Amino acid sequence: MAIVITVAQQKGGTGKTTLAANLAAALAPSRKVALLDIDPQHSLTRWHDLRPKTAVKLTFSDVSGWRVTSELNRLKAAHDVVVVDSPPQIDTDARLAIRGASLVLIPVQPSPPDVWAAEGTLKLAAVEKRRSAMVLNRVPSSGKLRATMTTLLQRDGKPLLTATVGNRTGFAIAFAEGLAVTETAPRSIAANELRALLNELLEMIG
Repeated sequence: MAIVITVAQQKGGTGKTTLAANLAAALAPSRKVALLDIDPQHSLTRWHDLRPKTAVKLTFSDVSGWRVTSELNRLKAAHDVVVVDSPPQIDTDARLAIRGASLVLIPVQPSPPDVWAAEGTLKLAAVEKRRSAMVLNRVPSSGKLRATMTTLLQRDGKPLLTATVGNRTGFAIAFAEGLAVTETAPRSIAANELRALLNELLEMIG
């Protein structure tokens, strides 16, 4: 049975879809990976449509509503890892994706509004008895913001990952080509950050 990583966050603009795409593509060379897009904006679907034929293959599915649970079960049965991009709000689809997750990954930019918006997702994961983890995403390369927010989150006992992902143009450039940063610039700082995050997630899931 597959590992399911559901990327979830109530607030838009946190880099949720970009993170889901990059995690899936980084895993694809070594594992059988599926992507499930249940976000009504369908940005992940458009990314997958742009994906070059020469890129490592990913199974892709785009469903919503009552079909989410059955589709997730179908993908789990045939893959090692399923990455789910969920809606930017707590609704039925998001609840079903969180219910089916091995781990709920919550990206937050290092700002109070993002952290506040994550509270609903953390609570929903707790209600569904699913493990959750927050990751600081789109972190500025300079300044004290990362350290300040890390201290606050740790003080409040939030499940914060050690790995962080910077606000790097490489992610946007790769996404526009239907690729991941590990594919377009595998030796870059952005790719190294993504791999560090992935390794930490896999260690958590076991």
